[in-house]
Amino acid sequence: MTELQSFVDTQRLLDGLERYRARLAGRGSGVIVQGSLMRTVGLVMEARGIHVAIGERCFIENEDKRLVSAEVVGFDGDRVLLMAETRADGLAPGARVIPGGGTMEVGVGDELLGRVIDSSGQPIDGHGPVKCSERLPLFGHSINPMRRALVEQPLDVGVRAINALFTVGRGARLGLFAGSGVGKSVLLGMMARYTSADVVVVGLIGERSREVKEFVERILGAGLKKAVVVAAPASDSALARVHGAYRATAIAEYFRDRGQHVLLLMDSLTRLAMAQREIGLAVGEIPASRGYPATVFGRIASLCERAGNGADDNGSITAFYTVLIEADDPNDPIGDAARSILDGHLVLSRGLADRGHFPAIDVGASVSRVMPAVVRRDQIVRTQRFKQLYTRFEESRDMIAIGGYRAGNDAELDRAVALQPTMDAFLCQDMTSAIALADSVAALAGVLGE
Repeated sequence: MTELQSFVDTQRLLDGLERYRARLAGRGSGVIVQGSLMRTVGLVMEARGIHVAIGERCFIENEDKRLVSAEVVGFDGDRVLLMAETRADGLAPGARVIPGGGTMEVGVGDELLGRVIDSSGQPIDGHGPVKCSERLPLFGHSINPMRRALVEQPLDVGVRAINALFTVGRGARLGLFAGSGVGKSVLLGMMARYTSADVVVVGLIGERSREVKEFVERILGAGLKKAVVVAAPASDSALARVHGAYRATAIAEYFRDRGQHVLLLMDSLTRLAMAQREIGLAVGEIPASRGYPATVFGRIASLCERAGNGADDNGSITAFYTVLIEADDPNDPIGDAARSILDGHLVLSRGLADRGHFPAIDVGASVSRVMPAVVRRDQIVRTQRFKQLYTRFEESRDMIAIGGYRAGNDAELDRAVALQPTMDAFLCQDMTSAIALADSVAALAGVLGE
């Protein structure tokens, strides 16, 4: 970090601290405004002498008089457990711990459009500061489920296979299940560029630092104009990665509550779960399934539930969450948790990707649960027929390859074999082209000869 950047960061924290101190002044003289750092064990720091609540921000002064931002993650008696948002270098026993005086907030506004920011809201694209006009709580607010608008309208994502076979409802939340290297980031980029949504919010959580610039410049491209990218790469702390996911969701909520239709793309939900696992284990939680403590699954549910339609049809957040299937195992605990809370899932097949098939969507394993509510009955019938023929051919692929297939013995298989080249062509799409929803539906009817 350069001296200039260090100075800027310090000034930013000091400005924030002054605002927090002003808030504390209104609480009365009984509030303790300073404590001491007593111990550090792994990722967790212990402080005494302060009265704070879980989720509040504190500032710890290191030996260079710089302030390290930290979040209250728990307490044990009079010991407060903290976790640093950034690197905790330079902290020593007895360091001053100053309460922030409130829960964390997120700067929001139109100023974010076209920008790339980190988990703390600071720009990393080199285009100057982002001066947001409004602020919202980082951890959001709940909506009465009886006031949420129903998912009744389709959302065009520009991908023919998804538009026709797994139509996305505006306000739905879907999972994109895939192993590494099967094209999930490229597919997300296509949807970000070609969607009919008003605003796109992208959360790059726990990914490689190299992939952040690659996604923004090569995959997202011109789509950045109506997008906000929140990057919390793998090099960030576990807390920063969790905050990155929550910041992206809070930004999406801001645009939704203004009546706009938002597409939220989060890559990935698995990395978020891993970051929360680090935090949970560090504060002493008991691991439950494959080392994940119970709070991980609670975090996934609470975060995904923040997406969806707003109250009384006041905008929408249509969300896609990528789930990394460990060793291509569809039954890992994060995948199971995601499937149970989301409105559908698209599974990307490594076998299809290895054959150069893009997007590598496994038709038989994918589903959109909201599709019946957003499309006409005739499209549902065609989709079911397409899946039947496609699945029948895939089940017989090995038999056909060894010469065991004879035309005329099975009329259903005969038709599947005859339509296989057309079905494959329908499912494939060049990443540089967009296919509208109406054209996708018409193409599906054309494949089936209707």
